[in-house]
Amino acid sequence: MNQHFATTAETTDQTAATPQDVVRLVDLKRRFGATPALDGVSLTVRKDEILGIIGRSGAGKSTLIRCLNGLERPDSGAVFIEGREISRLGERDLQPLRRRIGMIFQHFNLLSAKTVEDNVALPLKIEGRPRAERLQRAAELLDLVGLSEKAKAYPASLSGGQKQRVGIARALAARPAMLLSDEATSALDPETTRSILALLKDINRQLGLTILLITHEMEVIRSIADCVAVIDAGRIVEEGPVWSVFADPRSDITRSLLGAIRPQLPADLAARLVPSAGTETILRVDVAGEAARGPLLSDLAVAVPGSFRLVHGGIDHIQQQPVGTLFLAVPGSDAGHLAHVITFLKARQARVEVLGHVANSA
Repeated sequence: MNQHFATTAETTDQTAATPQDVVRLVDLKRRFGATPALDGVSLTVRKDEILGIIGRSGAGKSTLIRCLNGLERPDSGAVFIEGREISRLGERDLQPLRRRIGMIFQHFNLLSAKTVEDNVALPLKIEGRPRAERLQRAAELLDLVGLSEKAKAYPASLSGGQKQRVGIARALAARPAMLLSDEATSALDPETTRSILALLKDINRQLGLTILLITHEMEVIRSIADCVAVIDAGRIVEEGPVWSVFADPRSDITRSLLGAIRPQLPADLAARLVPSAGTETILRVDVAGEAARGPLLSDLAVAVPGSFRLVHGGIDHIQQQPVGTLFLAVPGSDAGHLAHVITFLKARQARVEVLGHVANSA
């Protein structure tokens, strides 16, 4: 597992970076009046990986992007792009470094008066490349994103998904070191979103390209990211491999963001829960990795005599790792039996939470 987030004791000296670091932020701070937009953010995006940064609106994502591409200067801290600190550079020196980051936008930002191939070739035109070279590169990239037949079309004739594919091709034109995806699928329907995410994953594998995803959608992170960082009020509050964070979210904001896609207790049963003892106690059991691979419930039945039942849940796979959430009902009349069930599950590296009790059998 890569460690993405540096301590504040780290120096901003370039020697602290490694050749695998495409982007490195060190103790980045930016305030607007009395409000801290970034409050000590340190992170590293390494070559070939897909890192997702997720947070609610106002969490600091937009300011982070603007510091990355040099549009915003931090109050303190450092921004390294491929080992070079950019936060104090002038506009002329920033331009070549900005080309090392390809941007994919939520609303595509295509030029309506230009053809698809000319939109894709635009970064190369800005660089002053010959037209023949620009068009050859555009043709290669349109083939990569599956839109060769649309080269002479105009953006108005394209669907949303096709426009985003053009945007991805344009972002790749100058052969960047990293793609920065800013809510790139937020304006798309679910089916189109899946196809765009599959394309980004394919580009990551084929080209060995680093991708930084900025999003508020956990499903986007789940689909393609290797690691995830959760930002809240300008701070990184949680980070790690996607499967690990999904299996055992530690912060309240992460649990809230995951609420829509993690298994939840059925509403009819949740409505019957009471805080005091009843005939059954409902447990939420979260397991991942090795704990989720074995016959957990069969072993529980053998090791802890007495009844329990599975009321909801199952095992999913994220990044080829099993991640499970099980809801168990344990008879509430025997406190000793309940304690033994919980002790056994925790010994198997499961995270156990008592959700409440039901007075009548569910």
